[in-house]
Amino acid sequence: MRRKLCLAIGVGLMLAPACQALAAKVVVDLGKAEGVRAVGAIGRWDQDGNFRRPVDPKAKIDAPQADYWATETSPGKWEFKDLPKGRYDLVILGKDRVRIEGFEFAPVLEFDPFFPGTATFPEEDAEDRDWILDHIRKSRHYENKVVPLYIARCPEDKKVARVLVMLIRDLPTSYEADFPGAATMRFEIWQYDWLYGGWAKNKRTKVMHRVILHRDELRRWTWLWDGRLGGVQVDKDPITIQYDYTEALQSKKLQGLYPY
Repeated sequence: MRRKLCLAIGVGLMLAPACQALAAKVVVDLGKAEGVRAVGAIGRWDQDGNFRRPVDPKAKIDAPQADYWATETSPGKWEFKDLPKGRYDLVILGKDRVRIEGFEFAPVLEFDPFFPGTATFPEEDAEDRDWILDHIRKSRHYENKVVPLYIARCPEDKKVARVLVMLIRDLPTSYEADFPGAATMRFEIWQYDWLYGGWAKNKRTKVMHRVILHRDELRRWTWLWDGRLGGVQVDKDPITIQYDYTEALQSKKLQGLYPY
């Protein structure tokens, strides 16, 4: 028995490096993009929808917590030479205070499924969608700006909807004594459940980012979200991701923070 156990451990040790070594070249082609400072990959979630590392309450808006950073190999092309196997949200950091970040609608409750950030709320159920959005806008919050950015209904369960929400307080806060002019901003995933004939907000949320900075600086930033950059699956084969960075900024179709 002891010999078998030792043999099993030995085999496990030999296999572990091989599993860990699974990685692939990932190229992010941003087209004729100018002014991009960095491209990162964030391994944000584990397979159950839990954060792989806690959200940093001291995070800086201009320093994303990426796990890996790409190298610009030619104008507009950024390469992760050996990105380990996993699922990633990409983040693009541009000059002039620009940040574009990918996302998925991660589960708020245990054992619930992920669904992609590109998911939508069916147009035939627009009345339900509009009710949820209206409920968010009219509810009382500590923050003076609460903006639903993207909303989608779970493809596997019509009684579940999730919303990516931006929450900003740029009015005076309790931080004023130590940080005059302080403003706070959070991005969260909220869930609404169909209960007893109506939609109800789940008490639990997923806080994806929490930052504090001077309100004048906050108002100069562009921080946008795009589901096309979220949930990128990396295995062993090389992949290329085409993303028109310039069009994404100029079209004004992405949701998030714009200068104001």
